[in-house]
Amino acid sequence: MKTINRRKFISLNTKLLAATALLTLPATSFASVFWVDKQFTVGQIMDAFISQVPGGKKANTVDTLKAGNSDITVTGIVTTMFATIDVIRKAIALGANFIIAHEPTFYNHTDDTTWLENDDVYQYKSNLLKEHNIAVWRNHDYIHSMMPDGVLKGVVEQLQWQKQQQALPYLFSFNPAPKLSALIAELKEKLGIKMVRYIGDLNQPCQKVLFMEGSAGGKTQIGGAGKIKPDVLICGEISEWETAEYVRDARAKGNQISLIVLGHIASEEAGSVYMADWLHKNFPEIKTTHVPAGNSLSFK
Repeated sequence: MKTINRRKFISLNTKLLAATALLTLPATSFASVFWVDKQFTVGQIMDAFISQVPGGKKANTVDTLKAGNSDITVTGIVTTMFATIDVIRKAIALGANFIIAHEPTFYNHTDDTTWLENDDVYQYKSNLLKEHNIAVWRNHDYIHSMMPDGVLKGVVEQLQWQKQQQALPYLFSFNPAPKLSALIAELKEKLGIKMVRYIGDLNQPCQKVLFMEGSAGGKTQIGGAGKIKPDVLICGEISEWETAEYVRDARAKGNQISLIVLGHIASEEAGSVYMADWLHKNFPEIKTTHVPAGNSLSFK
Protein backbone atom coordinates (compact mmCIF):
# COMPACT_ATOMS: atom_id res chain seq x y z
CA MET A 1 0.00 0.00 0.00
CA LYS A 2 1.26 3.47 -0.91
CA THR A 3 1.88 5.62 2.16
CA ILE A 4 1.31 9.38 2.43
CA ASN A 5 3.65 11.45 4.57
CA ARG A 6 2.23 13.74 7.27
CA ARG A 7 2.71 16.99 5.31
CA LYS A 8 0.90 15.67 2.24
CA PHE A 9 -1.85 14.23 4.44
CA ILE A 10 -2.48 17.58 6.12
CA SER A 11 -2.47 19.38 2.75
CA LEU A 12 -4.90 16.90 1.22
CA ASN A 13 -7.17 17.03 4.27
CA THR A 14 -7.23 20.84 4.19
CA LYS A 15 -8.24 20.85 0.51
CA LEU A 16 -11.01 18.34 1.14
CA LEU A 17 -12.38 20.39 4.02
CA ALA A 18 -12.32 23.56 1.92
CA ALA A 19 -14.11 21.84 -0.95
CA THR A 20 -16.74 20.49 1.42
CA ALA A 21 -17.31 23.96 2.87
CA LEU A 22 -17.78 25.45 -0.60
CA LEU A 23 -20.30 22.80 -1.58
CA THR A 24 -22.40 23.53 1.50
CA LEU A 25 -22.65 27.26 0.73
CA PRO A 26 -25.89 28.64 -0.78
CA ALA A 27 -25.81 29.05 -4.56
CA THR A 28 -25.42 32.81 -4.41
CA SER A 29 -22.54 32.61 -1.95
CA PHE A 30 -20.92 29.86 -4.02
CA ALA A 31 -21.03 32.16 -7.05
CA SER A 32 -19.66 35.09 -5.11
CA VAL A 33 -16.62 33.07 -4.03
CA PHE A 34 -15.55 32.74 -7.64
CA TRP A 35 -16.49 36.24 -8.83
CA VAL A 36 -14.84 38.33 -6.10
CA ASP A 37 -13.14 41.33 -7.72
CA LYS A 38 -14.07 39.94 -11.14
CA GLN A 39 -13.90 42.49 -13.93
CA PHE A 40 -15.99 42.29 -17.06
CA THR A 41 -15.58 43.78 -20.50
CA VAL A 42 -18.30 45.29 -22.66
CA GLY A 43 -18.04 42.31 -25.01
CA GLN A 44 -18.48 39.78 -22.21
CA ILE A 45 -21.69 41.43 -21.04
CA MET A 46 -23.04 41.66 -24.58
CA ASP A 47 -22.23 38.00 -25.22
CA ALA A 48 -23.83 36.94 -21.95
CA PHE A 49 -27.13 38.58 -22.87
CA ILE A 50 -27.07 37.35 -26.46
CA SER A 51 -26.42 33.79 -25.26
CA GLN A 52 -29.85 33.81 -23.61
CA VAL A 53 -31.66 34.90 -26.77
CA PRO A 54 -33.20 32.12 -28.88
CA GLY A 55 -31.08 31.72 -31.99
CA GLY A 56 -28.08 33.52 -30.51
CA LYS A 57 -26.10 36.03 -32.56
CA LYS A 58 -27.85 37.60 -35.52
CA ALA A 59 -26.10 38.06 -38.86
CA ASN A 60 -28.17 41.12 -39.72
CA THR A 61 -28.95 43.41 -36.80
CA VAL A 62 -28.80 47.03 -35.69
CA ASP A 63 -27.66 45.85 -32.25
CA THR A 64 -24.05 46.94 -32.60
CA LEU A 65 -21.67 49.17 -30.67
CA LYS A 66 -22.29 52.82 -31.52
CA ALA A 67 -19.30 54.07 -29.53
CA GLY A 68 -16.34 52.51 -27.77
CA ASN A 69 -15.21 48.92 -28.22
CA SER A 70 -15.87 45.48 -26.78
CA ASP A 71 -12.57 45.35 -24.85
CA ILE A 72 -13.42 48.23 -22.50
CA THR A 73 -13.48 47.13 -18.86
CA VAL A 74 -16.85 48.11 -17.45
CA THR A 75 -16.92 50.43 -14.43
CA GLY A 76 -20.69 50.86 -14.36
CA ILE A 77 -23.71 50.49 -16.64
CA VAL A 78 -26.61 52.76 -17.55
CA THR A 79 -29.71 51.42 -19.28
CA THR A 80 -31.98 53.81 -21.14
CA MET A 81 -34.22 54.23 -24.16
CA PHE A 82 -31.99 56.81 -25.85
CA ALA A 83 -28.34 57.64 -25.19
CA THR A 84 -29.04 61.37 -25.20
CA ILE A 85 -26.40 63.92 -24.28
CA ASP A 86 -28.13 64.36 -20.92
CA VAL A 87 -28.08 60.59 -20.32
CA ILE A 88 -24.38 60.49 -21.25
CA ARG A 89 -23.66 63.26 -18.74
CA LYS A 90 -25.53 61.34 -16.04
CA ALA A 91 -23.54 58.22 -16.88
CA ILE A 92 -20.31 60.20 -16.47
CA ALA A 93 -21.51 61.50 -13.09
CA LEU A 94 -22.32 57.94 -12.02
CA GLY A 95 -18.91 56.67 -13.08
CA ALA A 96 -20.52 54.40 -15.69
CA ASN A 97 -18.70 53.81 -18.97
CA PHE A 98 -21.21 51.46 -20.65
CA ILE A 99 -24.60 52.65 -21.88
CA ILE A 100 -27.14 50.11 -23.14
CA ALA A 101 -29.76 51.95 -25.18
CA HIS A 102 -32.82 50.51 -26.86
CA GLU A 103 -33.02 53.00 -29.72
CA PRO A 104 -30.54 54.70 -32.09
CA THR A 105 -27.90 57.08 -30.79
CA PHE A 106 -27.34 59.07 -33.98
CA TYR A 107 -30.82 59.87 -35.28
CA ASN A 108 -31.46 57.06 -37.77
CA HIS A 109 -32.26 53.36 -37.56
CA THR A 110 -28.83 52.05 -38.58
CA ASP A 111 -26.85 54.82 -36.83
CA ASP A 112 -25.21 55.75 -40.14
CA THR A 113 -23.10 58.83 -39.40
CA THR A 114 -21.51 59.58 -42.78
CA TRP A 115 -24.09 62.29 -43.45
CA LEU A 116 -23.48 63.84 -40.02
CA GLU A 117 -19.70 64.19 -40.09
CA ASN A 118 -19.82 67.99 -40.34
CA ASP A 119 -22.77 68.44 -37.99
CA ASP A 120 -21.89 70.20 -34.74
CA VAL A 121 -24.46 68.29 -32.63
CA TYR A 122 -23.15 64.93 -33.84
CA GLN A 123 -19.54 66.03 -33.31
CA TYR A 124 -20.24 67.17 -29.76
CA LYS A 125 -22.01 63.96 -28.81
CA SER A 126 -19.44 61.71 -30.46
CA ASN A 127 -16.53 63.57 -28.87
CA LEU A 128 -18.19 63.44 -25.44
CA LEU A 129 -18.37 59.65 -25.68
CA LYS A 130 -14.77 59.39 -26.90
CA GLU A 131 -13.44 61.77 -24.26
CA HIS A 132 -14.84 59.62 -21.47
CA ASN A 133 -14.19 56.28 -23.19
CA ILE A 134 -17.86 55.31 -23.04
CA ALA A 135 -19.23 52.35 -24.97
CA VAL A 136 -22.80 52.50 -26.28
CA TRP A 137 -24.57 49.31 -27.31
CA ARG A 138 -27.98 49.32 -28.90
CA ASN A 139 -29.99 46.36 -27.60
CA HIS A 140 -33.13 46.37 -29.72
CA ASP A 141 -33.44 43.25 -31.85
CA TYR A 142 -32.06 40.94 -29.17
CA ILE A 143 -34.26 42.05 -26.28
CA HIS A 144 -37.34 41.90 -28.54
CA SER A 145 -36.29 38.34 -29.51
CA MET A 146 -36.34 37.11 -25.92
CA MET A 147 -39.04 34.58 -25.03
CA PRO A 148 -41.10 36.34 -23.89
CA ASP A 149 -40.24 39.67 -25.51
CA GLY A 150 -38.19 41.50 -22.87
CA VAL A 151 -39.66 44.91 -23.61
CA LEU A 152 -43.26 43.72 -23.53
CA LYS A 153 -42.53 41.77 -20.34
CA GLY A 154 -41.22 44.92 -18.69
CA VAL A 155 -44.28 46.91 -19.77
CA VAL A 156 -46.73 44.23 -18.60
CA GLU A 157 -45.02 44.10 -15.21
CA GLN A 158 -45.13 47.89 -14.85
CA LEU A 159 -48.83 47.93 -15.78
CA GLN A 160 -49.51 44.87 -13.59
CA TRP A 161 -51.47 43.27 -16.42
CA GLN A 162 -50.07 39.76 -16.06
CA LYS A 163 -53.46 38.24 -15.24
CA GLN A 164 -55.10 39.92 -18.22
CA GLN A 165 -52.47 38.78 -20.73
CA GLN A 166 -53.67 36.17 -23.23
CA ALA A 167 -51.90 33.38 -25.12
CA LEU A 168 -51.22 35.93 -27.85
CA PRO A 169 -48.91 38.08 -25.69
CA TYR A 170 -50.00 41.42 -27.18
CA LEU A 171 -53.67 40.74 -26.41
CA PHE A 172 -55.27 41.50 -23.06
CA SER A 173 -58.75 40.73 -21.77
CA PHE A 174 -60.39 42.74 -18.97
CA ASN A 175 -63.40 41.62 -16.95
CA PRO A 176 -65.08 43.84 -15.97
CA ALA A 177 -64.24 46.02 -18.95
CA PRO A 178 -63.01 49.51 -18.01
CA LYS A 179 -64.23 52.57 -19.86
CA LEU A 180 -61.80 54.11 -22.31
CA SER A 181 -61.40 57.09 -19.97
CA ALA A 182 -60.42 54.81 -17.07
CA LEU A 183 -57.98 52.86 -19.23
CA ILE A 184 -56.31 56.08 -20.35
CA ALA A 185 -56.04 57.26 -16.73
CA GLU A 186 -54.43 53.96 -15.69
CA LEU A 187 -51.90 54.08 -18.52
CA LYS A 188 -50.95 57.66 -17.69
CA GLU A 189 -50.52 56.89 -14.00
CA LYS A 190 -48.58 53.64 -14.28
CA LEU A 191 -46.38 54.65 -17.22
CA GLY A 192 -45.80 58.20 -16.02
CA ILE A 193 -47.38 59.92 -19.02
CA LYS A 194 -48.72 63.47 -18.80
CA MET A 195 -50.90 63.32 -21.90
CA VAL A 196 -51.90 60.79 -24.58
CA ARG A 197 -53.58 61.13 -27.96
CA TYR A 198 -56.68 59.07 -28.61
CA ILE A 199 -59.59 58.39 -30.94
CA GLY A 200 -62.87 57.10 -29.56
CA ASP A 201 -65.74 57.45 -27.13
CA LEU A 202 -64.44 57.90 -23.59
CA ASN A 203 -67.44 55.95 -22.26
CA GLN A 204 -66.81 52.91 -24.47
CA PRO A 205 -66.10 49.68 -22.52
CA CYS A 206 -62.71 48.18 -23.41
CA GLN A 207 -62.73 44.44 -22.79
CA LYS A 208 -60.36 43.36 -25.58
CA VAL A 209 -57.13 45.37 -25.70
CA LEU A 210 -54.39 45.06 -28.33
CA PHE A 211 -51.09 46.55 -27.12
CA MET A 212 -48.34 47.28 -29.66
CA GLU A 213 -45.45 49.07 -28.01
CA GLY A 214 -42.85 51.09 -29.87
CA SER A 215 -43.19 51.77 -33.57
CA ALA A 216 -44.62 48.59 -35.07
CA GLY A 217 -45.58 50.37 -38.30
CA GLY A 218 -48.91 51.06 -39.95
CA LYS A 219 -49.24 47.71 -41.73
CA THR A 220 -48.62 45.75 -38.53
CA GLN A 221 -50.90 47.94 -36.42
CA ILE A 222 -53.71 48.01 -38.99
CA GLY A 223 -53.30 44.32 -39.79
CA GLY A 224 -53.55 43.41 -36.12
CA ALA A 225 -56.58 45.61 -35.55
CA GLY A 226 -58.33 44.24 -38.64
CA LYS A 227 -57.75 40.62 -37.68
CA ILE A 228 -58.25 40.72 -33.91
CA LYS A 229 -60.99 43.39 -33.79
CA PRO A 230 -59.99 44.83 -30.39
CA ASP A 231 -62.09 47.35 -28.52
CA VAL A 232 -59.00 49.50 -28.30
CA LEU A 233 -55.60 49.50 -30.00
CA ILE A 234 -52.81 50.91 -27.83
CA CYS A 235 -49.71 52.01 -29.75
CA GLY A 236 -46.43 53.63 -28.93
CA GLU A 237 -45.85 55.60 -32.11
CA ILE A 238 -47.89 55.93 -35.30
CA SER A 239 -47.82 57.62 -38.67
CA GLU A 240 -50.91 59.81 -38.52
CA TRP A 241 -51.73 59.15 -42.17
CA GLU A 242 -51.77 55.38 -41.58
CA THR A 243 -53.13 53.94 -38.33
CA ALA A 244 -55.09 56.98 -37.16
CA GLU A 245 -56.87 57.27 -40.51
CA TYR A 246 -57.69 53.56 -40.51
CA VAL A 247 -59.27 53.82 -37.05
CA ARG A 248 -61.19 56.92 -38.08
CA ASP A 249 -62.63 55.12 -41.11
CA ALA A 250 -63.32 51.97 -39.09
CA ARG A 251 -65.39 54.00 -36.66
CA ALA A 252 -67.21 55.77 -39.50
CA LYS A 253 -68.08 52.33 -40.88
CA GLY A 254 -69.56 51.37 -37.52
CA ASN A 255 -66.73 49.37 -35.90
CA GLN A 256 -66.40 49.89 -32.14
CA ILE A 257 -62.66 50.47 -32.03
CA SER A 258 -60.68 53.14 -30.22
CA LEU A 259 -57.03 54.16 -30.44
CA ILE A 260 -54.61 55.29 -27.74
CA VAL A 261 -51.20 56.66 -28.74
CA LEU A 262 -48.80 56.66 -25.78
CA GLY A 263 -45.62 57.90 -27.42
CA HIS A 264 -42.67 55.71 -28.39
CA ILE A 265 -40.55 56.24 -25.29
CA ALA A 266 -43.39 55.88 -22.79
CA SER A 267 -44.51 52.63 -24.39
CA GLU A 268 -41.08 50.95 -24.16
CA GLU A 269 -39.20 52.58 -21.27
CA ALA A 270 -40.08 49.62 -19.05
CA GLY A 271 -37.99 47.45 -21.37
CA SER A 272 -34.88 49.32 -20.24
CA VAL A 273 -35.95 48.69 -16.64
CA TYR A 274 -36.18 44.99 -17.53
CA MET A 275 -32.63 45.22 -18.93
CA ALA A 276 -31.37 46.80 -15.70
CA ASP A 277 -33.03 44.04 -13.67
CA TRP A 278 -31.37 41.42 -15.87
CA LEU A 279 -27.98 43.02 -15.26
CA HIS A 280 -28.57 43.21 -11.50
CA LYS A 281 -29.32 39.50 -11.50
CA ASN A 282 -26.54 38.34 -13.81
CA PHE A 283 -23.81 40.88 -12.98
CA PRO A 284 -24.45 41.95 -9.37
CA GLU A 285 -20.82 43.06 -9.04
CA ILE A 286 -21.39 45.93 -11.48
CA LYS A 287 -23.36 49.02 -10.47
CA THR A 288 -26.24 49.31 -12.93
CA THR A 289 -28.58 52.30 -13.07
CA HIS A 290 -31.66 52.84 -15.19
CA VAL A 291 -31.71 56.45 -16.40
CA PRO A 292 -34.99 57.40 -18.13
CA ALA A 293 -34.42 59.37 -21.32
CA GLY A 294 -37.70 61.22 -20.83
CA ASN A 295 -39.90 62.62 -23.56
CA SER A 296 -38.22 64.96 -26.04
CA LEU A 297 -41.54 66.70 -26.68
CA SER A 298 -43.51 69.02 -24.42
CA PHE A 299 -47.27 69.45 -24.37
CA LYS A 300 -49.13 72.72 -23.88
